[in-house]
Amino acid sequence: MEASDTPGPGSEPSGSVGDVTGRDGGALASSGPGSPDPASVARESEAEPVEGPTLSTALEAILMVVDEPVAEVTLAQVLERPTAEVAAALRALSEEYTASGRGFDLREVAGGWRFYTRAECAALVERFVRDGQQARLTQAALETLAVVAYRQPVSRARVAAVRGVSSDGVMRTLVARGLVEEAGTDPESQAVLYRTTSYFLERLGLRSLDELPELAPFLPDDVEILEEQK
Repeated sequence: MEASDTPGPGSEPSGSVGDVTGRDGGALASSGPGSPDPASVARESEAEPVEGPTLSTALEAILMVVDEPVAEVTLAQVLERPTAEVAAALRALSEEYTASGRGFDLREVAGGWRFYTRAECAALVERFVRDGQQARLTQAALETLAVVAYRQPVSRARVAAVRGVSSDGVMRTLVARGLVEEAGTDPESQAVLYRTTSYFLERLGLRSLDELPELAPFLPDDVEILEEQK
């Protein structure tokens, strides 16, 4: 005699204890012993730590608010990452911005990194910021700044000898603008010496004074004779 497939009065239906079956026959929830509480599962999910920003994202956020170039080692200390890794990420970002033709550029100048307007957009930004007003250095200031840049550290008397005119007032202007600073005194004459600042490098977009253009092509052929006469 064959066994019947119909469950008896005291038998359990097939499946896990306490399963609730939907119309399609699938299990909707389990209320048996050891079943996880849905509210607990939700709380555990919310308690999972959220992953922080990537290195590139963190660098962009910091560099967006700086007002002067920031050194790689400083960024590495703040982000608690190896300096080499930070340096590689900075160069990768710079290359990415250039490749995508962004209106800004990430440059390494004056021993640090900072965002700059891309060269081809400089005129537009200048027009927006200055609203047509020009605030350029005078010819005398440019001449004095050039002498300091190429002869530093140099005294005001030496600058005046090169230019052929007193540069005291112009030097004070350059110091006030942060382009030139005092650099001690001459051991023989005790005259105050001057040199260019990191802000000077920043404004010219240079990493160091070694990147200043060669001066020889712009000098007259008899410059040595003129120097001896002075």
